[in-house]
Amino acid sequence: MPNRKYWLFKSEPTVYSFQDLMGEEDRVAEWDGVRNYQARNFMRDDMKVGDGILFYHTGGVTSVVGTGRIAREAYPDHTGWDPKDKHYDPKSNPDNPIWFMVDIQGEAELPRPVPLKEIKENPALQNMTLVKASRLSVQPVGEREFEEIVALGGDGT
Repeated sequence: MPNRKYWLFKSEPTVYSFQDLMGEEDRVAEWDGVRNYQARNFMRDDMKVGDGILFYHTGGVTSVVGTGRIAREAYPDHTGWDPKDKHYDPKSNPDNPIWFMVDIQGEAELPRPVPLKEIKENPALQNMTLVKASRLSVQPVGEREFEEIVALGGDGT
């Protein structure tokens, strides 16, 4: 796919796990609740249908556990408009949405999770955003980094 980009999506597995994604109808879910402007901008401005995803669990042994793809490009995150939702933002509304989400589709669980410790020790992965700015919940990944992690995990594509 020409100009395909790659991303890493983080989730606490007790909140939403890769197994949860794979259990969704067509393995597709909306990625809502992102409340970081830089992550929002990646989703809103840069993600395209077909871009690759690494799914990263943040709880327990922090690891990349699966692969996926962007299934729908950015659209307004309606959870920001619901006062009962934990992601509510009173500054956002349907006429002036501040927050956006994308839909992601799970593709394959990695046969072996790739832990953060191993990523940090791998010379080919030293420039990853995950290594340098690990707090960002949605972040870019280089094509070679994506391929390296998938290979380390036993080719979950």
